[in-house]
Amino acid sequence: MSITIAPFDAADPAAIDEAYRVGAAANDADLPDFPPFCRQRFEAMLTHPMPGTVTLWALARLDGVPAGYLALDLPQLDNTENATVELVVHPEHRRRGVGRALHEHCLRLLREQSRKRVIGMAVMELPGGPARSAAGAAFAAALGAQPALVEIRRRLDPTRVDQGALDVLLADARAHAAGYRTVRWHGLVPEEYVADIAYLDGRLSIDAPLGDLEWEAEQVDAERIRGTERALAARGRRQYHVAAQHDESGKLVAWTLLDLGASADWHAFQQITIVDPAHRGHRLGLLTKIENLRHLLAHEPAVRAIDTFNAAENSHMIVINEQLGFRPVDGWTDWQLTI
Repeated sequence: MSITIAPFDAADPAAIDEAYRVGAAANDADLPDFPPFCRQRFEAMLTHPMPGTVTLWALARLDGVPAGYLALDLPQLDNTENATVELVVHPEHRRRGVGRALHEHCLRLLREQSRKRVIGMAVMELPGGPARSAAGAAFAAALGAQPALVEIRRRLDPTRVDQGALDVLLADARAHAAGYRTVRWHGLVPEEYVADIAYLDGRLSIDAPLGDLEWEAEQVDAERIRGTERALAARGRRQYHVAAQHDESGKLVAWTLLDLGASADWHAFQQITIVDPAHRGHRLGLLTKIENLRHLLAHEPAVRAIDTFNAAENSHMIVINEQLGFRPVDGWTDWQLTI
């Protein structure tokens, strides 16, 4: 049995295709309720990387057959001692040393890049939830990684939302939000809002619970927002936004985002929801999330599932999501390995 590891990049379409097929097989086996593994998104991760990030890719072959891949993200603008990793092994080739070979390759790259720690995620089963393999968590633990943050994925079926109850929640939120108004858009952030959105986006790495993760505040400006938009557009993401604007200052002080991918019109992710700490207590999170849910569905009526991830300790946002009807599906642990 022979395992080889070879780097690849955007100039190697054959390797991209082989790695994509590994990812698609793993997605289908491990997360059957997820959308199909998106070819456009995967290719764009190589051709249009996120701003401020260098990604190193490697493909593992077992006796010449594509068996796994590694994607190692190296932040360049902040968190320059950190890296995040996606390590995927084809279901038919697991427990044969492919994952460990990719891990050893990853360690060599981390040392070459002077990184001190690497973070990766593994899914876990919840009591009463759908079956999930514990292999990812066992693999991380065996390598010496530590569980640093537990997140819970919750799902909403918008066709089962009680619209009358939602109206009551929305009216109550608006009553508490005197002095604010909502604005909405689809796609690119309007130029007049981009500085405010950069500020709010940057607050996420400050305000969101991080558990034991060693992660610095991210430096986000308008240029980085525009670069992220270009990268997401290349991936085929369709984005829907609602923000709360403070009447007195004119600033956007709360923001939420829903987006869809190119592989499934029935599925969306609830992404960032953030409220400036100086403007909390006015139910702006609830207000913007309800309005954005309706904004999304007015344009994307095929959506039947919306997934969101929250740190298990983020009780405030969990209460809001469960008010809307989100219910737990599975858990995701961020494992952190110090080199």
